[in-house]
Amino acid sequence: MREIRIAIAGVGNCASSLIQGIEYYKALGEGHPDRALGLMHYDLGGYRPGDIQIVAAFDIDKRKVGRPLREAIFARPNCTKVFNESLPDYPVTVEMGEVLDGVAPHMEDYIEERRFIVAEKKPCDVVEVLRESDTDILLNYVPVGSEKATAIYAEACLKTGVSLINCIPVFIASSKSWAKRFEEKNIPIIGDDIKSQIGATIIHRTLTKLFEDRGVKIDSTYQLNIGGNTDFLNMLNHHRLKSKKISKTEAVQSQLQNPLKNENIHIGPSDYVPWLMDNKICFLRIEGRIFGNIPVSLELRLSVEDSPNSAGVVIDAIRCCKIARNRRVGGVLISPSAYFMKHPLVQFSDEKARDMVEEFIAGKREK
Repeated sequence: MREIRIAIAGVGNCASSLIQGIEYYKALGEGHPDRALGLMHYDLGGYRPGDIQIVAAFDIDKRKVGRPLREAIFARPNCTKVFNESLPDYPVTVEMGEVLDGVAPHMEDYIEERRFIVAEKKPCDVVEVLRESDTDILLNYVPVGSEKATAIYAEACLKTGVSLINCIPVFIASSKSWAKRFEEKNIPIIGDDIKSQIGATIIHRTLTKLFEDRGVKIDSTYQLNIGGNTDFLNMLNHHRLKSKKISKTEAVQSQLQNPLKNENIHIGPSDYVPWLMDNKICFLRIEGRIFGNIPVSLELRLSVEDSPNSAGVVIDAIRCCKIARNRRVGGVLISPSAYFMKHPLVQFSDEKARDMVEEFIAGKREK
């Protein structure tokens, strides 16, 4: 009952931060004053971060495939901060996943330290690995734009009864056709595109809602993001950016009663700056008019380590998904998806979504 068995597709920076964090909070112990520092919930439905067990992992990079998980999360091109090296010897070896569209061709133009290097190995049978490892939940962390690769993992979940938490902007949980298939199989799913703890999207949504609630007429807004991790390098290919821009833009537009015209809103990754590593910098601007038709503008600069910024949210999503499995509730989990994800099936304000999640945890709301 206390163990949550998860598999991870994509052993990148986000996986590294998540795994480091699980062991970090587990090591602090019950009486430690910082045991809940940085977490939205320390105890969620009877589950704590240390109850999460990694039982399988998939990747396509030769520096990770075939290696023990505790080594793979620190292998290049990962570049997130190391805040916990005291990891156990997980009985998990990283399996070779399907490459498909998981690697953007333009990455060949960059040095090996920065890009993916595909392992020359035959892909494993994902369905078989999930079954043999007795996985409860699969986390999808494959690169942005990996639509075919994501579909492979989603199909594997449907075949095995494993839940899916889709942390990337490929639309599965927010797609009516995929959502229906998970509903028919009574398999819980949360998605799409993880919303960081204090990230560009949550801040932009909050400020947009504040402006509107205070009677400000918003005329235009932008959100520009730069970073130096593999995610930003991957997104230099603008074709792979399409779903990411949709996800981030709709997350903000959903907070407005009258959405802005396309020419008056610009949101999305802007450039790759190698020396920033896993640090993400956001430049945000909102222009509008207050009382008497007087102009007002706001500018904000956010600097944050990108991968740890999402890990605490994922820990909550994992535990909510496990609660749903215990209650035999399947299909898209509406309230967790609305609170934890940028592009859920149904959008709510963050305040409303948070209240819905608390009701879900308490058992007052099925989804």
